[in-house]
Amino acid sequence: MSGIQRSDDISTQVGEHLPFLRRYARALTGSQDSGDRYALATLEAILEDRDLFDTTLGAKAALFRAFHVIWTSTGAPAESSAPENASRIEAAARDHLATLTPNTREALLLNSVEGFSFAEVGQIMQIGADEAEDLVEIAVQEMERSVRGKVMIIEDEAIIAMDIHGIVAEMGHDVVGIARTKKAAVEMGLKSEPDLILSDIQLADNSSGIEAVNELLEHFGAIPVIFITAFPERLLTGERPEPAFLIAKPYTEDQIRSAVSQAMFFSSTETLAS
Repeated sequence: MSGIQRSDDISTQVGEHLPFLRRYARALTGSQDSGDRYALATLEAILEDRDLFDTTLGAKAALFRAFHVIWTSTGAPAESSAPENASRIEAAARDHLATLTPNTREALLLNSVEGFSFAEVGQIMQIGADEAEDLVEIAVQEMERSVRGKVMIIEDEAIIAMDIHGIVAEMGHDVVGIARTKKAAVEMGLKSEPDLILSDIQLADNSSGIEAVNELLEHFGAIPVIFITAFPERLLTGERPEPAFLIAKPYTEDQIRSAVSQAMFFSSTETLAS
């Protein structure tokens, strides 16, 4: 294979998985800007050194492996102290962040959100599969103990709504209610002032969960939000702003638990333009 062909193949593979790398980087850093900077740095590094993209791995794992080379080379930074104007939830989360066991957050996201096996997590982080599994278990225990709050669910499918309700309640959070339409969501949100919102995109009356969330954020500011959709790629287009926390349907219980824990930690989700 010529150098030009190899370059084209790598570009195609990177482009296919880039939206998911950006999702991961944003959840990992708790910031759209910071996450996108790390994703861009990864692309630049691959362009400069094609050997950084390990073709012996799957394309997605190779891209995430390259990201982790950049991530670890900068000390895997994350803000450990909250700014002066931070919310109560954000301040508590960032204060606790400094106590987390190193590498647990990365392993948790790679496994439960991005769907990598423990063996693949190990390849990406350059550790053993058993160690990767241990890190995920530690992360779940530490993060679920860290922050508790009021959670509102915006979801028009009753079975899905009740499933999410059960998962969140089992984690120790107080579910303030379930809304099926934009109007109901805004009314419930203004009344309950939730610490976290889990929202579908398309609601029962064809109204928009995105619009409901943005209206609530206009009142309350930076409440963490997790969007849930059957078409996540439609929300990861590169146009700004985008959600920091995004779960694809069909989801798993581990994905919900991980995203809720991450969102509570950072409470920095930005609004998503409709």
